[in-house]
Amino acid sequence: MNRQVIFVIFTFFGLLTSNAQFKYLNPEVDIDARVEDLISRLTLDEKVDQMLMNTSGIPRLNIPPYDYWNEALHGVGRSGNATVFPQAIGLASTFDSDLIFKVSSAISDEARAMYNAAQANKNYKRYSGLTFWTPNVNIFRDPRWGRGQETYGEDPFLTGQLGVAFVKGLQGSDPNYLKTSACAKHFAVHSGPEKLRHEFNAITSPKDLNETYLPAFEALVNAGVESVMCAYNRTNGEPCCTSNYLLADVLYNKWGFKGHVVSDCWALEDLYSDIGHGTVTSKVEGAVLALKSGVNLNCGNTYTVLVKAVNDGLIKESLIDERLKPLLKTRFKLGMFDPVYSNPYNAISYKVVDSKENRALAKEAAIRSIVMLKNNGILPLKTNLNRYYVVGPNAASIDALLGNYFGVNANIVTFLEGIASAVEPGSQVQYSPGTTLNQKNVNPVDWSSGEAAEADVTIIGMGLTRHLEGEEGESISSPYFGDRLDYNIPQNQIDYLKKIKSHGKPVVAIITGGSPMNLSEVHELADAILFAWYPGQEGGNAIADIIFGKKSPSGRLPITFPKSLDQLPAYEDYTMKGITYRYMEKEPMYPFGFGLSYSSFLYSALKQSATTMTQKETVEVSCKITNAGKHAAIETVQLYITDDKASVDVPLFSLKAVKSIHLDPGESRDVVFTINPKMLELINNKGNSVMEKGDFTITISGSLPTKRAMALGASKPLQTKLRLK
Repeated sequence: MNRQVIFVIFTFFGLLTSNAQFKYLNPEVDIDARVEDLISRLTLDEKVDQMLMNTSGIPRLNIPPYDYWNEALHGVGRSGNATVFPQAIGLASTFDSDLIFKVSSAISDEARAMYNAAQANKNYKRYSGLTFWTPNVNIFRDPRWGRGQETYGEDPFLTGQLGVAFVKGLQGSDPNYLKTSACAKHFAVHSGPEKLRHEFNAITSPKDLNETYLPAFEALVNAGVESVMCAYNRTNGEPCCTSNYLLADVLYNKWGFKGHVVSDCWALEDLYSDIGHGTVTSKVEGAVLALKSGVNLNCGNTYTVLVKAVNDGLIKESLIDERLKPLLKTRFKLGMFDPVYSNPYNAISYKVVDSKENRALAKEAAIRSIVMLKNNGILPLKTNLNRYYVVGPNAASIDALLGNYFGVNANIVTFLEGIASAVEPGSQVQYSPGTTLNQKNVNPVDWSSGEAAEADVTIIGMGLTRHLEGEEGESISSPYFGDRLDYNIPQNQIDYLKKIKSHGKPVVAIITGGSPMNLSEVHELADAILFAWYPGQEGGNAIADIIFGKKSPSGRLPITFPKSLDQLPAYEDYTMKGITYRYMEKEPMYPFGFGLSYSSFLYSALKQSATTMTQKETVEVSCKITNAGKHAAIETVQLYITDDKASVDVPLFSLKAVKSIHLDPGESRDVVFTINPKMLELINNKGNSVMEKGDFTITISGSLPTKRAMALGASKPLQTKLRLK
């Protein structure tokens, strides 16, 4: 960092020597005392202004403007050049919290570097700050939800594990400073319908709430996440941003949350809007209710009336002070009022942004995220075939790589570009989109499907993009406000695939999207299927490495792919009965945890340290994993526990541990899991966690241990019994 940058930051954060007598500027003083000191110097108007997402500066205290709103779902978003990693649901497919930590650490490095540069340029606009409203740890309970791509899937354990890793990478490990501030959203019980989110009431039982919807949030709170975002919808009748149960009873009292709560953007307007919840009749009432409920930061402008509320005697200024404290404390933790040299994160150079190392990590994450759903032996391809034909609406699409809440990059590699760069001299690569994303071709003349007859292999990029699924106002081609009430891939794409396949030549399908979709016809037609999600800037290179065998696919599905929506309850039904792998009894198209490899793995030599345990003991369960194939590969070893007989309905299977291991051909490794009593707990109908004596089935496998998984090619699982005394 040059001297000019240091001086600008030094100046605009009120750290001039002339102000050294102010306690809030002294890093040697206890942080709570510093916060108190700063609040004592603010007027009521200034206090209220500091509780809005886009704060004004306070020139007399040398405090510049600050906008809290920033995004980093899978890379720093909306803020210029940044490394674009796979979308969150793709990261979840790695099932690897260590990798997720590396990704989020790289993201926070870039975030700090970009923040430092923005401060030096006096750029205080939105998306230039250090408070990131991510990760999204809602449960992807239904594939119709267009924003499910932002989550880590349908399993509460996996979501919590990956979410904690992401938070730790974002916030850093310095004992004195946060690298950035992370946020657990959307609290709570939030997963569509997107069109109704401003008025919808999600009804859930105490059991489902505590068994499925809340555990990931609790895990992030226990890991020290700095903020929590309350959701738009109501939960069991209460708007989430004024829910006495969610905020007071659970978040603050039960979990002991010490950070700040931010409203989802303009969610507080829903409190008094005619098209929202309408629980109060005026903006002032809404602001007062949210403040009393525990919302510290307003994304929106509802809190602008808090000055009037104080003057009218509706609330005391002391409550403003109490709600402001956690907000300012976050900024102190980020080092915004300290000498620049005291914070090690201020030394992060802009050279880290889109660095060679981060691009390599983006490629690794993309490779690890891709799930192979079918392979009849066509893959991996040789790199010296005479002609490769690359077709489909997503083959050369940048949008097919990005998903939502994305950053931009100067060198985004499409599937076409990755494939073209990987083939040998003397081989041909030809390209045609063939059809559009979701509309029939107007021109009846079709040259491209005929060209496929002359190719050695056709590689088709198809599926979805953010135009068809995503958030309320961003999915411009979605008739359902970003949701997917039609489970199918657009019919024109299926018709085009049929034409391509009609010539009898091999076809490899690359499917993009952030949610499950009906792939039954694709599975019948294509010789191989790679589900790529939205793989980020290195998606093309990652696909090429897998297609041509430099890497073996290792991704696993973090969500169940049902055969059709007929297998699911109504979209608005938040009860867990019949949905997700934990409660779905019907046979899915692709099960949770499933994914194929170029190699095969043998599970053997199952051992356990004891067959019984008490509520104060642990038991070790281990097995040997052998790479029985010819390719070096990563195996994702999954531990599931089933309560054989319980007093209440319990999940059919519950994922409790995951380990990723790399094995060369012929190599074996012992994998050991430690089962502790907490893994055997159940949630009763009152929502309480209890342990019941009895028998449990322990399964170690490479997928959900079902007949469907094995029929698709998953390894044979190992099972044993354990009795809790």
